[in-house]
Amino acid sequence: MISRKPIPGFGHAPRPTPHAPRFRSFTALAIATSFLFIALFCGCASSPSSSTTRPFAFQRDSFAFANELVWEYHVDPVTGTTTHTRREPPPSYSHHCFVVARSARQFFDHARFDPAQAMADEATYRRLIRQVISLSPRQELSETEKIVIPGYTSLHEFSHGQERLLKRECGGAWQSYFQRGHWRMIFPLSRAHQNRMAQQLAQSLKANRPPVVHLVRFPSLRINHAMLLLGVKETADEIQFAAYDPNDPSVPTQLAYDRRRQRFYLPASPYFAGGRVDVYEIYHAWNY
Repeated sequence: MISRKPIPGFGHAPRPTPHAPRFRSFTALAIATSFLFIALFCGCASSPSSSTTRPFAFQRDSFAFANELVWEYHVDPVTGTTTHTRREPPPSYSHHCFVVARSARQFFDHARFDPAQAMADEATYRRLIRQVISLSPRQELSETEKIVIPGYTSLHEFSHGQERLLKRECGGAWQSYFQRGHWRMIFPLSRAHQNRMAQQLAQSLKANRPPVVHLVRFPSLRINHAMLLLGVKETADEIQFAAYDPNDPSVPTQLAYDRRRQRFYLPASPYFAGGRVDVYEIYHAWNY
């Protein structure tokens, strides 16, 4: 779905993406997250380990359900102008892109599925989900420490069978608004920073640590979104990242880093006209 070549230019800025706060309320968000950053200054986080021995597998490790869009976006292919209409009927699960991307990472690092065991009741699955989600996405567990989810082969199968429960227990939309790394988008993301970030993301993937990234254009907020990267391919001209987009669980999308321009580019999609995005990793360090 999201494999078209990025549109090189933009028209009028569309309404901010539905999983992001509106621009008129963003000052309050910026202030709140800045205070949160200061409050966490004396905190700490465990350094990531490297116990994972396999890469993130899209059909196995992603959720079967999507973070739904509040608006339907229509992009003029000539001008790049984006218009929008409200979706009818309204979505039942939206504003959760950061929650879905983070939770997929947590299940990848902290859970192990065992289809040989009998299926459990709802109360047991609720307890197990809460255990997984309560663990920091900034660290891993050894295989013997991982939480065992009985009766299912993978997160994809689990989320198909227990969709309602997972949507309720993985976290509310407010966690997308107040992810503690949001403070970083307020400050410029230079070409040098983006070059270092591309190298950092590639190295994480080569170590089988799928990074969660924040994609943003500040202050326009033409995009304000989270994805989980799952693969990397390097050429002389660019670094191509395969990504799990919480808005589309059917197929991976592509995030490209242009070595010459030192910029990231995302293809057109139902919610983004395509083009340059600024990228940084979240759920990674104590202040992100």
